[in-house]
Amino acid sequence: MRTIAFVTQKGGAGKSTLASSIAVAARRAGERVFIIDMDPLQSLVKWSKARKTADVPVEHVPPAKLTKALAALEKKGVTLVVVDAPGADSENSEAAIRVADLCIIPARPNVFDLWASELTRASIKDKKKDYAFLLNQCPPAQQNARVELGVKALQAMGALLTPLVTARVDYQEAARLGLGVSELHPDGAAAQEMRELWSSVKRRLKKGAAPVKAPTKAEAKAEAKADAKPVAKLAPKQETQPEDAPQEAVVVAEAEAPAKPQAKPAVKKAA
Repeated sequence: MRTIAFVTQKGGAGKSTLASSIAVAARRAGERVFIIDMDPLQSLVKWSKARKTADVPVEHVPPAKLTKALAALEKKGVTLVVVDAPGADSENSEAAIRVADLCIIPARPNVFDLWASELTRASIKDKKKDYAFLLNQCPPAQQNARVELGVKALQAMGALLTPLVTARVDYQEAARLGLGVSELHPDGAAAQEMRELWSSVKRRLKKGAAPVKAPTKAEAKAEAKADAKPVAKLAPKQETQPEDAPQEAVVVAEAEAPAKPQAKPAVKKAA
């Protein structure tokens, strides 16, 4: 089982929308997916209520129960867990980073999101976890210069996932209906973006995080230069939209229940 977490210290970067659509894209590609919603607003719990099928379950899990919940999901045969962390440096986001095989840091192409990305990256590096940036809600072609500045700023700080995600109506419409964009309009541009993004994430997960080692002098110098370099000055764009809430848990309860004695399996599991 692999775990990816969408984390950033800036709200409104589109974490919940991305998490739901990439979870659906992964499910359609054959993964057994479960979403853990750690945001107190529980936007993805609400998304799951609007969904007509239970093929991508969602549950709100508090930090204290996260490890047990993941262990229970692995026993159930889940192959991918998508964690949506709140947009703040909190106990919830810290817990999400600690359990993730890959932390995805979404950012819009504006200076506030890019500054927040630097802070989030520092927190992830401190925990020695693998991470990659994702440029989201990119404006149309006529504003390419602004996107290019965002790409350069994020690439200077670390890996950048492809493709860049464009601001499209399909993402908001799919979220409203409890769908992923690959279900809403399977042949649309947004659906193609999500399929490509899932392929990119999957390759990154297969590659895994490189073992932590002391950097060479040249690498240390380059990293220090990148850290000291100010983020490209971009015009701030749209402010956050509130995301909503509620619902209860299922897996956590199961994770905490005492184990029932089981009959010996007839067939040994493959290693």
